[in-house]
Amino acid sequence: MTPRAGRPLNPAVWLGAPMLACCAASIVFALPIRLFGFAPPEPVFALAPAFAWAMMRPSVLPPIALMVLGLFLDALWGGPLGLWPLCLLAAYGSALLARALLLGQDFLAMWAGYAGACAAAMVTGLICMEFKAGAVPSLVGAAWQWVASAALFPFAWRLIERYEAADARFR
Repeated sequence: MTPRAGRPLNPAVWLGAPMLACCAASIVFALPIRLFGFAPPEPVFALAPAFAWAMMRPSVLPPIALMVLGLFLDALWGGPLGLWPLCLLAAYGSALLARALLLGQDFLAMWAGYAGACAAAMVTGLICMEFKAGAVPSLVGAAWQWVASAALFPFAWRLIERYEAADARFR
C-alpha cells in the first residue's frame, strides 16, 4: 500500500484562508449583539494562525500576514494604529522561540504553549496601552480576552495538522 500524496502547499491556503476566516470571525464577534444582556467575548482570532504559522514553517510571509491582520484589527476595534500588529508579532515571536520545545508534543502541551503566546500578546498590548494612556487598562478585561483567545487553540491545532498532512517532510 502506497502512502497518499499530500495536497500541494499553496500560500493562498495556509495564509490567505486563515486570514479571511479570522477577519470574518472578528467582524461577527464585533457586532453589537447581546444575548440575555451579555455581549459575546472578544477573542483575538488572529492569535490562532500566529501560533500555527510559527509552528509550521517559519518564513517571511507569516509576519507580513500578521501585520495586515493586526492593522485590520486596529481599524475594526478602533485601537491605536500598530497596536495589534505588534501584539500578534509578539505572539509569533514567543511561539517561534518555543518552537523547538513544542514540536512533537501532545495536544495539551501545545495548548499550554499557545496560551503562553496569547499571554505574550496580551502583556505587550497592556504595556503599549499603559504607555499611550498613562494608566493601566482593565486587567480583568484583558484576562477575559486572554481566556477567550486561549480557548481558540483547537483552530490552531487544526491548521497545524492540515499543514502537516500537506507537507511531505512531516510524513
